[in-house]
Amino acid sequence: MRTFPLVSSLLLSACALPAVSSATTPSLVVAAESDGMIWNGVALSDEGQVFVAGPRWTGSTGPALGVLDARGQPHAYPDERWNAWQPGQDASQAFVNINAIHKGPEDSLWVIDTGSPDFGGSPLPGGAKVVRINLKNGQVARVYPLGSDIATPTSYVDDIRLKGNRGYLTDAGRPGLIVLDLDTGAARRVLDNTAPVTAPADRPIVLEGKVLDGPDGAPLRVHADPLELSADGRWLYFASLHGPWSRIETRWLDDASLSPEAVLSHVEPWADLPPTGGTTLDAHGNLYFSDLAEDAIKKRTADGRIETLVADPRLHWVDAPFLAADGWLWLPVPQMDRVPLFNGGVSRTVRPVQLLRLRVR
Repeated sequence: MRTFPLVSSLLLSACALPAVSSATTPSLVVAAESDGMIWNGVALSDEGQVFVAGPRWTGSTGPALGVLDARGQPHAYPDERWNAWQPGQDASQAFVNINAIHKGPEDSLWVIDTGSPDFGGSPLPGGAKVVRINLKNGQVARVYPLGSDIATPTSYVDDIRLKGNRGYLTDAGRPGLIVLDLDTGAARRVLDNTAPVTAPADRPIVLEGKVLDGPDGAPLRVHADPLELSADGRWLYFASLHGPWSRIETRWLDDASLSPEAVLSHVEPWADLPPTGGTTLDAHGNLYFSDLAEDAIKKRTADGRIETLVADPRLHWVDAPFLAADGWLWLPVPQMDRVPLFNGGVSRTVRPVQLLRLRVR
């Protein structure tokens, strides 16, 4: 197995960016940069290795899932084969299109593969899946296929959170949540096409003062996307990318005997947050999120107060962050709205693409 120096070595070369507005404003730190890979997700192992990933449709080059070396350069992980998929090849044992990575218990990395190389395309046979990697030995421990009844032709399986033997996933294409039994591999869809998981038409995604349009020319709508799980596993918080957020006790999601109507009856309003690229929730109930319209990182405290931690044009579409145990918030900046897909085939991405850090405690 190929190994790389720990994150502490990587950070020796990291440089602090100027504070944005005042001496009390936290400073951003550059952890890594790339001229090719467009990463929208980051995770750290218990040993400090840094993993990055990004969707194929952004025009990203390099590995689909990479581990950074001491110079901040990504190397294919867990190996070259998993990162070498090409159209026409078997989609079940390689990464087709990674949308999210999530650090789980027992030093595991969970990879969400939408199964379609195209944005909005139908998943390929065997392509939509959840891949669990054992970070202690760098081996794929298990693949959870998501069949066509779960990852439907209009699905875009988005992200995952874990509780015991359950995984909870969002579907940003066909509005809904997915409940995955991690023991048996069986999956169920819940809250299909209901309001809490559907992007509202009156809350557009605005960046640089403009509404973001999809490839079809209409305002882009991204259904169930961000989700978080309370530290005790009782509550699942979720929303479309646009907001607002809802919550439900996980016991209602775990009960397969409930009717769709009964599950929906247990959903509660939670927080009216603006369109966000990504979130992370700490053990104290503080939600860190990117405010897309303001190029900002904000915190919603457990009692509902909203604080702006930093606003900076370099924080343009921060996607799924990672909160490390040492209090550093890792911020991938893929600039999703600037990729060719949303700009008539022309890239507006400002390179190098950055992975930033912000100390939040």
